[in-house]
Amino acid sequence: MQTVDAMLESHPEQSVHVDREKLAACIRACFECAQACTSCADACLSEEMVAELTRCIRTDLACADICAATGAVLSRSAEGDARILSAVLEACATACGVCAEECERHADMHAHCRICAEVCRRCEQACRDLLDTPS
Repeated sequence: MQTVDAMLESHPEQSVHVDREKLAACIRACFECAQACTSCADACLSEEMVAELTRCIRTDLACADICAATGAVLSRSAEGDARILSAVLEACATACGVCAEECERHADMHAHCRICAEVCRRCEQACRDLLDTPS
């Protein structure tokens, strides 16, 4: 059992409104995406053509921050206001989609952008899956 699953299962306030498997998958995806985006931005800064990657770096960093915040919010009790959860999931899915598009522009030239784009797409889908779960 992974840490995210163990923490959700051990929480004394169990949610009846959220699919715990989708929640755990989304939390993991958010934190993985935050790491990948941060690492991609750093790798972009080390490229010779760094000036051409400015937009990618900024998008990576914005996505990393949004994913980290989303993962943190989702790690708290799911019994909070559904409007907040929906808003952060929408924001995260949007940020991941935008970041994936930007990284895909550089994926043929930079492996770190290809990897980041793939991780962003997975996170975007995890957010959408959780949003689409009936409450």
